[in-house]
Amino acid sequence: MTAHHDRPAGYDGAGAPRGGQGGPGPVRVLVVEDDPVAADAHRTYVERVPGFTVVGVAHSGAEAQRALERYPVDLLLLDLYLPDGHGLQLARSLRAAGHRADVIAVTSARDLAIVREGVSLGVVQYVLKPFTFATLRDRLSRYAQFRTAVGEASGQAEVDQALSALRAPQPAVLPKGLSAPTLERVTSALRGAPEGLTAAATGEEVGISRITARRYLEHLVTAGRAVRAPQYGTVGRPELRYRWQ
Repeated sequence: MTAHHDRPAGYDGAGAPRGGQGGPGPVRVLVVEDDPVAADAHRTYVERVPGFTVVGVAHSGAEAQRALERYPVDLLLLDLYLPDGHGLQLARSLRAAGHRADVIAVTSARDLAIVREGVSLGVVQYVLKPFTFATLRDRLSRYAQFRTAVGEASGQAEVDQALSALRAPQPAVLPKGLSAPTLERVTSALRGAPEGLTAAATGEEVGISRITARRYLEHLVTAGRAVRAPQYGTVGRPELRYRWQ
């Protein structure tokens, strides 16, 4: 556990939550991520979302289990590839031990069989790496909305409404002339270039024209998934360089 999270903020000496003004406290999150840089980023992201607080950071399954024995946790932000085992193995052992914390899986894995297995173990959301703050904020906000559903449902519609909070919105319709497969290739190229890409470089890598590449890149900027900045050369007008956000 990181030192500054040894005694979680918002808890008294006995480990009981200190509720604010008689109402429910924030959602208590345990970040489980073996990469220290990623763990710190995930902690920062979570703490930027109102209604959530990070009560600990663990870098392995064993650390996560010790943390859960020390204080209450409502939600695990769980990397599936840990140095001492798969994240779903950790989730399975937690359920066997009676822990009821929900799980948001953070992973680069795209195996749908793992997704199905995770559902039975209390995984309520999947976030694919790499992701932006906006993506995680959306998932956490939906989870918070799901948690507010209490009491007895009046009928099927109310049950469906409660469950729908966990579902991501339908993908936005692409502008005319843009295709999902090409957008995926442009996105992959941009993600793989930390220093950024120009439209010309993107087009060359993806196999499309510079003008077409720029349309896709501008779409990513409009969607908040990329940023652009002028790149000044020695001669002529500056060229725009795009970076994944």
